[in-house]
This record gives sequence, C-alpha cells and structure tokens, in this order.
Amino acid sequence: MTAILIFAAVAGLGACASPGEVLMARVGNAVLDQDDPQLVAEGAPAYLLLVDGLIADDPENVELLLAGARLYGAYASAFTSEPARVQSMTRVARRYAERALCAFSDVACSLRDAPYDAMAAPLSKFKAKPSHTNLLYGYAVAWLGWIQARSSNWTAIAELPKVKLVLERVAKLDPEHDNGGVQLYLGVLESLIPAVSGGKPEVARAYFQAAIDISVGRNLTAKVMYAEYFARPRFDRALHDRLLKEVLAADPHVSGLTLMNTLAQGRARDLLASADKYF
Repeated sequence: MTAILIFAAVAGLGACASPGEVLMARVGNAVLDQDDPQLVAEGAPAYLLLVDGLIADDPENVELLLAGARLYGAYASAFTSEPARVQSMTRVARRYAERALCAFSDVACSLRDAPYDAMAAPLSKFKAKPSHTNLLYGYAVAWLGWIQARSSNWTAIAELPKVKLVLERVAKLDPEHDNGGVQLYLGVLESLIPAVSGGKPEVARAYFQAAIDISVGRNLTAKVMYAEYFARPRFDRALHDRLLKEVLAADPHVSGLTLMNTLAQGRARDLLASADKYF
C-alpha cells in the first residue's frame, strides 16, 4: 500500500538545518532521481545505518527521525520480501515516527496512544505549516507500513480508521501535500471498503483523480495504484488497462519522481501480464 518515499522526508529544509539533515536531503535528491532500482536496493542498507547513526548523535531531531521512519518504511515496502524482516523494519519506522511526534510537542505525542474518539482534539492543534503537515504525514505513512506488514492481524487492521483520520487532517491542511501523495493514500484506504459495507467508490475515485491531477500525471505511482486498488477489485478492465498502458507509455524521468516512476512501470508490467487471468 505504501508508496516508495525513500529520503523524501527531509524536503523543504530551512537555513537552520543541521549538517545531518542537509546530508540526508542531498542523498535523497540523488536517489529519487535514480532510474536503477537495483542500485538503490544494493546501496540503501548503508543509508539505514547512516540515518541510525545521525539519529543516535541527535536523538531529538524531528527531521532526522522522520527521515529514518521514511527510509526504513520505504526499504521494507520496496526492497524486502521476507515477512520477518518487513515486520522488523516497519517496527523501526513506526518507532522513529512516534519519537518524532514526541520530540515535536506534548500535543503531538498524545496522538500516539489516543483512542479514535479522542484524536480530533490533538489533530485540531496542527495547522497549515510544513513542519506540522510533514510530521503528521510521515507518521501516517510509517503507521500504514506497519499495518500492511501485519495484514493478517485484525488488531493491526483495526487501526486503519485512525490512520485515515490523520491523513484527512493533512489533506485538509494541505490538499497537495507530497505532490498529491496524501490524496493517493486516502484513495487506497477508501477503496479497501466494499460498497456493500459502506464504502464510497466515487469518493475513492475522486481521491485517485486528484492525485493524478495534482502531479499533472507525472507521478506514475498514482495511476498504478488507481488500477490496482480501485479498477481491479471492481473488475473494471477498461480502466485498469488504460491506466497501466498510460504508465508504460510515459517517460519516467521526472525530477524527484524518477525512482518511483521506474518502480511504478515495473509494477504496471506485472499487473498487465496477470490481467487475463485476473479478469
């Protein structure tokens, strides 16, 4: 479910950024513009150790903690298939994200253990500031990765409505956050609920379309997830194939999106190859 967001957590650094934050941002920019996923997969473990070391040296640095959460979560999602390792890495990602919440403020920290009905009050304290939306979004993404790694655990699945509430707050504060990524996640979450169980397919469709429109179609992951999580479950073969063929016909080389687009094209090929059997 989680998009490939390696190193994206430290975007928008100000002049007061620490050397560690600047280093992660520069490395992140280089990785996001890489069109060789195997190279990234082979090199990423070194950056896991790097971010661990930077955090150990500056344990209350919110930006570094978010970078660690994103890096561990993204590596688990994109480059690891062993269930035990995926669970371990998403556990680290969620722990870093929770530490970022608590390093930010006591109000943010209260989200960690708040029941669903009590989340509205602390969420209302977050405003339309990059520091606020980046924190909430990074926490939600790490939380989703943790849940996905435990998809057979109903206790974990039961936390999805809480994650959705956090993402809805981000979308309200900054509808275009992460180049439309927040809309994409909400589209996936809305798609998981069948219409017979109260799901709203047209709401899900609107989220996916918003993600595509915000990136002007350049974020190919949006179309792949639209096909996989919306068109497939509804057996809409025409929409499914159209979206995936558009992905394969596109140039993946877009600044800040090249790695994600390259991975998206690989997933698009797999989905099209299995379409006859699925439909």
